[in-house]
Amino acid sequence: MRKELIASIVALMLDVAAASAEPAAQPAGIYKMDLAHSSLTWKVNHFGLSNYTARFSKFDAILDIDPARPESAKLLVTVDPASIRTDYRSAEGRDFDKELGDAEKFFNAKKFTRIIFSSTWVERTGGTTARVTGDLTMLGVTKPVTIEVILNGAKPHPISGVPALGFSGIAKLKRSDFSMTFMLPLVGDEVTLLIEAEFLKSEGARVHHAR
Repeated sequence: MRKELIASIVALMLDVAAASAEPAAQPAGIYKMDLAHSSLTWKVNHFGLSNYTARFSKFDAILDIDPARPESAKLLVTVDPASIRTDYRSAEGRDFDKELGDAEKFFNAKKFTRIIFSSTWVERTGGTTARVTGDLTMLGVTKPVTIEVILNGAKPHPISGVPALGFSGIAKLKRSDFSMTFMLPLVGDEVTLLIEAEFLKSEGARVHHAR
């Protein structure tokens, strides 16, 4: 009896948490990323010893959404591949961030100046979860990538009062699909992207997907 009561209380708490993040009360339209409270991190297996982790410091996103119909949402993300930050400190004065960004065997940012993700399909998978599929263009190659998304909150911003949405996301891709094969298989092929994003309601044009 006690176990059943505890299970009921937990289920009720989960229902309340889901309801508090329900996006339907938010107005439809364009939401722009709050760059000060968003992050884009990636990690890849290194020699079978660790998951080497770094981030992009310059990226942006625009979300065109009707929260009552999230499956109709459109998302456009742009990333500056030269903005890699590893926090690697080289005793030899080596600029490892610049190497990763500029080198042809890595992101070749001088030739390919942007990484672009343009959504093609949104599937709601739960009360506060969704699967966002889109085209990722990197190093001149375009491949489909899927992001598993959790809606963390949907409410007026506590300070500005502007309608706000907050998401966490995770995606996996193979770097070899984009012709980045340097040091395979010592450095892993699968790359995991970790996304934290806050969006604020904004007036503006609709999202036009990049091709």
